[in-house]
Amino acid sequence: MRNIRIVGAGQSGLQLALSLQAQGHQVSLSSNRSAEDIAHGKVMSSQCMFHTALQAERELGLNFWEAECPPVEGISLTVPHPAELGQKALAWSHRLDHPAQSVDQRLKIPGWMDAFRRRGGQILEHEATVDDLEAWSLSHDLVIVAAGKGAIAQLFERDARRSPFDKPQRALALTYVQGMRAREDYSAVDFNLIPGVGEYFVFPALSTSGPCHIMVFEGVPGGPMDCWGDVQGPAAHLARSREILARYLPWEAARCAHIELTDANGILSGRFAPTVRHPVGRLPSGRVVMGLGDAVLLNDPITGQGSNNAAKFARVVDQALAARGEQALDAGFIQSCFDSFWAYASHVVDWTNAMLMPPPDHVMAVLQACARHPAAARRFVNGFDDPRDYAGFLMDPERARAYLATLEPALA
Repeated sequence: MRNIRIVGAGQSGLQLALSLQAQGHQVSLSSNRSAEDIAHGKVMSSQCMFHTALQAERELGLNFWEAECPPVEGISLTVPHPAELGQKALAWSHRLDHPAQSVDQRLKIPGWMDAFRRRGGQILEHEATVDDLEAWSLSHDLVIVAAGKGAIAQLFERDARRSPFDKPQRALALTYVQGMRAREDYSAVDFNLIPGVGEYFVFPALSTSGPCHIMVFEGVPGGPMDCWGDVQGPAAHLARSREILARYLPWEAARCAHIELTDANGILSGRFAPTVRHPVGRLPSGRVVMGLGDAVLLNDPITGQGSNNAAKFARVVDQALAARGEQALDAGFIQSCFDSFWAYASHVVDWTNAMLMPPPDHVMAVLQACARHPAAARRFVNGFDDPRDYAGFLMDPERARAYLATLEPALA
């Protein structure tokens, strides 16, 4: 059995720690925040997780909130009419093959930390330093950094070839609310694309106060939805959220007549540059540590893939460790883990980065076809669970045209 230190108690770090612990490995965990601090702190993400990522939790017996978490049964897309205020130029929706779910990390992370402790694990509540990593690299078979911030995250060099953006592409804001009117037919991620302005999407979730909705705002930098810098306090944040919907998305504003914040900490705003980093971190001594989750792959939330990536990356590492036997967990092992994950994640990154740009004609043609063809809509929405499929019909103009021709041969 291996002796492994994991730094960072988020989706990827904790999931991997609990899985390795269950297999009998000696696992120690470090977190810069206590479970209590997390539970009573600000929301951290929007974390809508789709079927494959949820299955990873189910297989590990970590789906503690499944019975009480409201399902996300589908995905809808709306594009406002550019010239007629309050009208929709494009609108369609379709059910997912399997429901998605979103559990507030202020519930999940403390719950998983408690499970890790109950199963015999110890958590060091400490802001890890490079010196700590040096010491742990001597006493452990592998040190895994699953924390995307702080000095230790800088050990992982930015991969310029895979990181086309060197600055934030969206001004981001989250608003956790209760009292939103449910959509008709079935629950969904309601995605609204406002050309030149940004995106707004909303979906049901489970927070510390019970079922809620998470409102996600993605403003183009310098545009009218890049408007959070002067907001002071929870009430003003909620008011700004309402203002944006009233101005651009009246059909969404109509659902929000009676909303209120889940709690004073149910808000967040900020921005970051989407970044891919090299997975091998080299310490001053020359020894290596492994990057996991946000430490090496930081995606814009526009496609809702952050927690999904984290869960899938943790599973890749889990399986690679099982297959490694007694061989050294060296730089070659670390790189091979990332390469295995990148075979999947490259599709996520390409799709997400494309969504941050104005949609080209072939993408708009596919989105319009989804409004006419349920099979196309079904394929598109289920791509959120496995984005590799987008390479076959969305990302490349020629493949998109070929796919559209199968839907509408008369237009080929």
